[in-house]
Amino acid sequence: MILVLVEVEKNTKNVVELKMHSTLFNILFFLGCSLNLSVFAGPGKVDFIDSYFSEYDHPDTPGAAVLVMQNGETLFERGYGLAQISSASAVTPKTNFRLASLSKQFTATAILLLVQQKQLSLDSRLITFFPKLSDYASKITIRQLLNHTSGLVDYEDLIPASQTQQLTDFDVLSLLEKQKSTYFSPGSQYRYSNGGYVLLGLIVERITGTSFSQFLKQNIFTPLSMNNSLMYEGSQTDIPFRAFGYTAFGNSFKQTDQSVTSATRGDGGVYTSLNDWALWENAINENILLSNELQEMAFSPGQLSNGSFTEYGFGWMVDIFKGLTHQYHTGSTIGFRTGVERFPQKNLMVLVLINRANSTPWTIARNIAERLF
Repeated sequence: MILVLVEVEKNTKNVVELKMHSTLFNILFFLGCSLNLSVFAGPGKVDFIDSYFSEYDHPDTPGAAVLVMQNGETLFERGYGLAQISSASAVTPKTNFRLASLSKQFTATAILLLVQQKQLSLDSRLITFFPKLSDYASKITIRQLLNHTSGLVDYEDLIPASQTQQLTDFDVLSLLEKQKSTYFSPGSQYRYSNGGYVLLGLIVERITGTSFSQFLKQNIFTPLSMNNSLMYEGSQTDIPFRAFGYTAFGNSFKQTDQSVTSATRGDGGVYTSLNDWALWENAINENILLSNELQEMAFSPGQLSNGSFTEYGFGWMVDIFKGLTHQYHTGSTIGFRTGVERFPQKNLMVLVLINRANSTPWTIARNIAERLF
């Protein structure tokens, strides 16, 4: 008898491994049959997933993509609608969506790779890398940047109203260099910080002497054969199979693909597809890049100076959902919404990517996961 469970993710943590009848598995393998959705879930068990995407499943509107995995196998993978309206390009498993804040797990992994290589300590101080920052940077650690307990002022609140050109990571650093204090004493509270992850990307560059984009390519994307994944660095970036972002205005859609913050990197600049994400998910499960200790650290809640815990690890939100460890994250930027859910005790992951604003892929992903477990 074969059971099936799906993985959901956006800072979701617990997965139960499915035990498959070894004899049946061997027979299927011998016959050259792939273990597809029908084998794992049984006839009709995932038919309901299409119903969540009916508003995206049109030949003339921005679309969506969904990936469901369990035990390293893809149970469901499908694209809906268009990646680009003007060219009528359909969303497929190869379509590259902007991940927005789902990118933070890649930034966190880059930092942990440097820790693993003993080039960096989680207790290193921010001032070491950016001496022009005010004295507060001598109290902020890499760990606090990773779990959003640094107290850094939100750089998006510092952008001049007259700003029209896209900000670079160095523009963000310049804005933060003008600040004389933090929201709170570092380590005492939790407050989500995009600026902290921008600085983490710059730290990678300062340690390695290579660009953050190249570091991701050489140390994450290429080793995992995520050959179409990349970091956006401005209009010169060539993105294969690209989805463009849109916003609904009445009964029509306007392309809203870029904003002044769309060229910052460590906080949200990665583009990837369902195909490549499946490789990423398996790398997490099999500890291909990071040791088990460091991977577990990424999924562990941050601890405040008073001994209490937050619900954020390193690039992942973490909590307990219906008695299960829950690892997940959401992403939101102009024209894109993304959500991933993981339940490691169920060995289940669900990823939903949408190239239109005013959508809630995180809700869809969690609903699919609940139905499946």
